[in-house]
Amino acid sequence: MQYLKTYLNKITARGNEKLAESISQTAEEVGKKYISTFSFTSHEIGLLFGNVQSGKTGQMFGIICKAADLGFPVFLVLTTDNVVLQEQTLDRVKADLDGFCICGENDSGIFVENSLIQPVIIVLKKNSRVLRSWANILNTTGFMKGNPLFVIDDEADAASLNTFINRKGNQQSSINKYLDSIKNGSSSSLYLQVTGTPQAILLQTMASGWHPYFTHYFQPGSSYLGGDFFFPSSHKPDCITFLETVKNAAKETVIRHIAVSAQVLSSGGKVCNCLIHPSVRQSAHQSFAKEVEKVLDWCSSNTAEFKTEIEKCYAFLNPQKSAKQSIDVIVSKAEDLVKNKEVCIYIMNGLNDVDSSAYAEGSNIVIGGNTLGRGVTFPGLQTIYYTRSSKKPQADTMWQHSRMFGYDRDPGLMMIYIDERLYKLFSDINATNNSIIAQIERGIDDVKIYYPEGLNPTRKNVLDNKHVEIISGGTNYYPFYPDNDTIEEISELLKNFDSTEPYYQVSLRLMKEILSHIIPSPDFKLSAFISVIDTMTSDTPAGQGILIVRRERDVAQGTGALISPNDWKLGGQFTDKPVLTMYQVTGNKGWKGKKMWVPNIKLPHGTMYYDVLEEDTQGE
Repeated sequence: MQYLKTYLNKITARGNEKLAESISQTAEEVGKKYISTFSFTSHEIGLLFGNVQSGKTGQMFGIICKAADLGFPVFLVLTTDNVVLQEQTLDRVKADLDGFCICGENDSGIFVENSLIQPVIIVLKKNSRVLRSWANILNTTGFMKGNPLFVIDDEADAASLNTFINRKGNQQSSINKYLDSIKNGSSSSLYLQVTGTPQAILLQTMASGWHPYFTHYFQPGSSYLGGDFFFPSSHKPDCITFLETVKNAAKETVIRHIAVSAQVLSSGGKVCNCLIHPSVRQSAHQSFAKEVEKVLDWCSSNTAEFKTEIEKCYAFLNPQKSAKQSIDVIVSKAEDLVKNKEVCIYIMNGLNDVDSSAYAEGSNIVIGGNTLGRGVTFPGLQTIYYTRSSKKPQADTMWQHSRMFGYDRDPGLMMIYIDERLYKLFSDINATNNSIIAQIERGIDDVKIYYPEGLNPTRKNVLDNKHVEIISGGTNYYPFYPDNDTIEEISELLKNFDSTEPYYQVSLRLMKEILSHIIPSPDFKLSAFISVIDTMTSDTPAGQGILIVRRERDVAQGTGALISPNDWKLGGQFTDKPVLTMYQVTGNKGWKGKKMWVPNIKLPHGTMYYDVLEEDTQGE
């Protein structure tokens, strides 16, 4: 059976020809580069990276089919520890993938009885009890002793990594331990991590066993609304309203949602949703629900004023996926929604579980916290109110809150109510996300991650403190005991730069070439600085830096920063570019009596760069 062809035909038959093309491209590329070259004797790990809510599940299924076509007999699909999500994934596997033996968490008997006659897909949630049980099943049946295992770990950064990495005694968190047992219990394995937020994964060491050998990024479809639509670096888009400019945010959010619902539902649309994410505190969710109820009561009790507010909203509606309805139709529909109490309010948190069918139709306002993040999709989501803040925000957690991303949104009806500080954080996360994509597409293996000061890439308990180093922008770094592989080659590179000139603006590529002739030392992580420059070049291929050149400096070895106060001050004026200062010392005062070029580098201010060092940094 041609599993991939069968799956693509099914997608095409549903009218999703573009999606089928995208899935085909990803499956064929991953198949050619990584699956067809698999040795069937090793344990390898890779990363499938796509934008949040950009269709990762379809891409996963395409890769499963391609791998089955290439001889893999057993597939393990892992979801987050959520019963509903696991069941939804299982149902979707059964509906979409023909010709496989499909097993849920309680189907070990089906797995054994099938005896690998058909390729098997096992759908499990990442729960310690479930994983322990299936680790035992897979390791005792004997099937995996002579067969490869293909693991697809959806949201692989969420629970799979070792949260005990910094504890003494090489401890492992339970889920991480059982996943190790599952993959290592087979004769060989290909473990595919899947996520839209790869920060924690990319900051793992190779020694940990969880850093990907390869990374594949798939482009979203043309109708996808993502980070560049909502959080571009160049400007604030029309779909963003800063809460600082709004007198009554709850009232404006609700009325806007009603107006948009009237447009969508009057145009034949099935659903229009509004998401309110005010806090992680459940008490805040209850308070906001009461506030929304008050607004709805006001709308029904103050007909004339409500009509005026809807008319104000109408002027700013610019639907692109349907014809704009007349003002009379919108007002009438809005009044009906309120009068008939058709605007439903749902609280979705640890105390209140809401089935996805509840907000699959009609006009709905969903209020919650953590449960509104990873793995949850809201169809027809057009209005978002987001004020959740944290003293130590994490980029991957915040990015998973971007439930506004997706394919079925109408760009002309979108509105996000958010404060300016949070908007800036999302814009910074989007910039780094684009940088990660650019590095992957350029084939850079050592992907570098950077964020503004105060924004962490991920939770600290999954990063090895001994191996993850932070380089602070705005800080001058230099080797205390420098050395050059050849002073002649550096001198040749710098011959056109006059020592009397204050500074030069130069390409980042030249800066990298100069640094390549410096001998690395324990106190000067040369590879990290070169990797950062590579990252900047990926972001901006024609990127520029500042070069300061000073010759014949009679400086004694061991005298601090090896840079004069004036040059230090000069370099400090450039806050948005890397500054490389090259001092040529005479060698008269130490330095083993030889001339030497000494680098001093400063990266752009206000930015923290994260570097993974495979060697142990303790004791240095």
